[in-house]
Formats: sequence, C-alpha cells, structure tokens
Amino acid sequence: MLFFPNAKINIGLNITSKRSDNYHNLESVFYPIDWRDILEIVPSNKMVFETSGISIPGKTNLCLKAYEILKKKYSIPPVFIHLHKNIPVGAGLGGGSSNAAFTLLALNIIFDLGINKSELKKLAIQLGADCPFFIDNIPSYAIGIGEILKPVKINLSNHYLLVVKPNISISTEKAFNYIIPKKPKFSLLNEINKPIEKWNIKNDFENHTFTKNPELLEIKRSLIKAGAKYTSMSGSGSSIYGIFSAKPEIFFKNCQIFHQAL
Repeated sequence: MLFFPNAKINIGLNITSKRSDNYHNLESVFYPIDWRDILEIVPSNKMVFETSGISIPGKTNLCLKAYEILKKKYSIPPVFIHLHKNIPVGAGLGGGSSNAAFTLLALNIIFDLGINKSELKKLAIQLGADCPFFIDNIPSYAIGIGEILKPVKINLSNHYLLVVKPNISISTEKAFNYIIPKKPKFSLLNEINKPIEKWNIKNDFENHTFTKNPELLEIKRSLIKAGAKYTSMSGSGSSIYGIFSAKPEIFFKNCQIFHQAL
C-alpha cells in the first residue's frame, strides 16, 4: 500500500521554559502542508527497508523504529518498506516525524490492528515530540514539548504558501542550546485570529540562527520584499516560508522550493 506523509510548518514558536528532564516547553501552531514523501509498505517474508530520493543521514530510521514499537506490542509479521524522500532533512518541516507517524497509521490499516487514534498518539510520542501531531494531521495549537495538542481554526484560504529550503541543515538539539526561555509578549491563540498582516508572531530560534546563517535572513527579507504578508522560519530551521495573497514571482538559487495554494 502507498501512503503520502506530509510536512508541517510552525506558525509561531515560543520556547517558554526549560524542564527538569532537560527538554523545553514550547507553544506553537502546527500547520500541515502538502509537501509529501512516498511511503510504500507491504507484507513480506523478511524485513526490508529501502530509501530513495533525498539521502537520509544515520543508520536507523524512524519508520523502522515505528515498526519495532508495533511489533513488540502486536507481534506483526515482517514488511517491505520503501521510503522515497521529497521533504528536506534538517529543515524544520517535521518530515522524519511524519514518516514515523504514517508508518504507525499504515501498519494499523494493513494488519487491521484496530488501534484508535488516542493509542496511536501514545505510541507516536515514543518516536518524537511532534509525531502525535501527524496522527490527526490538522492545524493544532501545541504546548508541552509539542505533544499536547488542541485543534485550532486558522483561516489561510485564498492565500499562497512558498517554502524555501536552502542547502543548510540545522540540528534541533544544538539550536536549543542557544535559547533563553521566556514568556511571549503576545498570546499566540489570540494572534492567529487576527488578519495575517497584523500578526505579532515570532519564532524564538530565528535570532541566533540568523546570526550564524545570515543567508537565511536574506531569504526572509526577499520574501518580504516580494510581498509576503507573513514570513518565518519553520521549527528550528532551516526552511523559511512566506504567506502571500497570490503566487509570488521570485527565484532562489540553490534552494529547494515548495509552492501551495492554501
């Protein structure tokens, strides 16, 4: 069976406090977008995992970890998994988390396990803080480490999204080392109910990341110059996105680009 794990963007990302377990509490709005990988899973005589497309770093993969979690609890048989990567890695778009969540969803369907979404989310949190988001895959206000989710209504209809991913990968773990947690000046839940051009919505990772990678700031400035109503880095980077009234006429050299009518 074929599945199509999608990416997400962060609308706002406030790091509010550091926890006793060394994780950080945050608040953000996770918004699903149509930039997608292709995930094929079929029953097999032996366990096989293959990839194509964008290279995936490391020897392990969250798809395999998702399989192992379900196998331990439900004794499912081996499968053949092929993951074709389109969503950039180290981009702040949640591609790896989406792959993991969709693997859980796929195996649940293929083997008719009957796992409800609440239980799937409990399994997903073992794979990553934002993995549970991709189980429901709807615009959500996220707090805690990103695992506590509340559906939100955010009207981006009649707008156009442009995501720019330069040839830079950002380590989320390292990015957190430069964050000083603080309470945001503005309520994110209040801000998203305003017209886009009036949003006071920030990403706390931008200041340090832009200082270290000034080309990211230049991309953001270019999006603003092209007429973006709102622009931000997604997650800890390195993707920068802009929300426009219409499809912008703009070109970025040596970058991966994604367009979507919202």
